[in-house]
Amino acid sequence: MPQHFYLTTPIYYPNAPPHLGSAYTTTYADTLVRYHRARGEETLFLTGTDEHGEKIAQAAEAEGLTPQQFVDRISPQFNATWQELGLTPNRFIRTTDDDHIRATQHFWQQLQERGEIEFKDYTGSYCVGCEVFLTERELVDGKCPQHLVEPEERTESNYFFRMSSHLDWWIDELRRNPELVTPNRFRNEALALLESGALGDLCISRPRERLEWGIPLPFDEKFVLYVWCDALVNYLTGAGYPDQDGWKERWGTVHHLTAKDILKPHAIFWPTMLHAAGLPLYRGLHVHGYWNLGSQKISKSLGNLVDALAVKDKYGFDALRYYMLRELPFGLDGEFSEEAVVARYNADLANDLGNLLSRSLGMVGRYCDGEVPEPVGEGGDLRAAAERAASEVDDAIEAFSLRDALIALWGLVSAANKYIDRQAPWKLAREPAERERLQTVLYEILEALRVIAVLVEPFLPEAGPRILAALGAAPHEGTLSRDLAWGQLSPGSATRPGEPLFPRIESE
Repeated sequence: MPQHFYLTTPIYYPNAPPHLGSAYTTTYADTLVRYHRARGEETLFLTGTDEHGEKIAQAAEAEGLTPQQFVDRISPQFNATWQELGLTPNRFIRTTDDDHIRATQHFWQQLQERGEIEFKDYTGSYCVGCEVFLTERELVDGKCPQHLVEPEERTESNYFFRMSSHLDWWIDELRRNPELVTPNRFRNEALALLESGALGDLCISRPRERLEWGIPLPFDEKFVLYVWCDALVNYLTGAGYPDQDGWKERWGTVHHLTAKDILKPHAIFWPTMLHAAGLPLYRGLHVHGYWNLGSQKISKSLGNLVDALAVKDKYGFDALRYYMLRELPFGLDGEFSEEAVVARYNADLANDLGNLLSRSLGMVGRYCDGEVPEPVGEGGDLRAAAERAASEVDDAIEAFSLRDALIALWGLVSAANKYIDRQAPWKLAREPAERERLQTVLYEILEALRVIAVLVEPFLPEAGPRILAALGAAPHEGTLSRDLAWGQLSPGSATRPGEPLFPRIESE
């Protein structure tokens, strides 16, 4: 039986079209899933849109539309963008989907029957942008730190989830299992909030006299569910909860990928909800930082968006992916600029990888009539580097660090370039006595390129197959463990040099 790997992105709020921030999260997830799929695992990749709540109702009203009309217009833009970016989710879920509504109502009915819900009055500071009550401790200068506005004071009678009774359990669980929330700084942030005493029970409903747009509570039709109590359940829906065959097996492997602005719902609300429902925890919550523009987070609410499709159309699909995955250390913030995209492209893709392929095929064309040479004996140098790179890439993937994986992979690219300089095939070619050595050196270089192509494909889905085709190698169709085995290039196969893999971008 193949192993399972289930990965989710947050479901995005369709109150405006997608941008670089959401494209980064989805691309990161896509790369991880491609790698696990290449390992032969059965993968499930879920993304989608979060379509209920007050912000949607307000945005729809501002445009003279019903909320359903509004989300029916915006949600497909997300799905279309991911397709245009070459991303490959198994399902694009919408919280207006019938199976999600059924799963959500089932989940909260279970919590009601388990005695986890009570009805009471509450007064607090409510941020419409976050759609959550904020504590004084969470405010910065009296404002929501995400939306930079003062919250509204609200008093309502609502249903509450008895979250407070699960907080001590969750504190102990986080201390025992630090891998549940990574990087560690976000686990520490969640623990600090849990231990602050600022958290209590969670308001899970909104009265329909104030907000009609939401999933009705299964046990009281006069209320709709608070949007986060609806949205978080999408991860269960995607696995097939509550009654699809195999849903428990899929759920048992789930990892969540999300940005730091929604740490609290994912690192506090969601695990306590799952515990209250008697369901297993996620395997890991992996939290990344922000892309900034002019030192401000790229954000719909702040109006400083970067169109990922425009960047892709200008520089290419793989170039955008590489920049996003290589530039930003996971968990930290980074500054986006086109100058940095071009610099990273020229240095790593054009100069390092593209030039390695070009110079290698050029030498094979000159010295071996364009055919993969027959090695004589074992070279060894690049084989060891390739095996080391493959191991380091795998370790970095397990740690959800794609930047470290690319650094390890580019270590092999660098090793191959240095090997060429050190072995100097152009000198060997002038000495008839060195013919066998020349063949072995060139074979090692081509085989290293084949390994690079296999490893790079999850990161650069266009470049990997192009490298294999240029080498005259078969497409990557097996598992990584098989395709990374050294020595699979067939001597005598014709190489197929074509257009440069990554032509340099010249400054305008």
